[in-house]
Amino acid sequence: MRRLSREDVIKTVDRADDVTIAQIIGTGATVDELAEAQAWLANDEPMINDLRPLAHGRVRELVDILSEIDEASDEDGPAPGPAPTEN
Repeated sequence: MRRLSREDVIKTVDRADDVTIAQIIGTGATVDELAEAQAWLANDEPMINDLRPLAHGRVRELVDILSEIDEASDEDGPAPGPAPTEN
């Protein structure tokens, strides 16, 4: 299994700054483990219904890091859209 590279993280994790990218790579996780962590965050119910054990090890570390990114995004509010136009 291939370990994560900076390019892998940039492609798959939106809004990740350099520190977060380093944290993710620092877990020693593989591309598959990052995909699994993202699946847990997207919707854990199917994973549980599939009788998978709860995330642990590197996947759990990734879930924690990715959760922090999501929480920070929620606090920042929605992304600014185009300026309203007057008719």
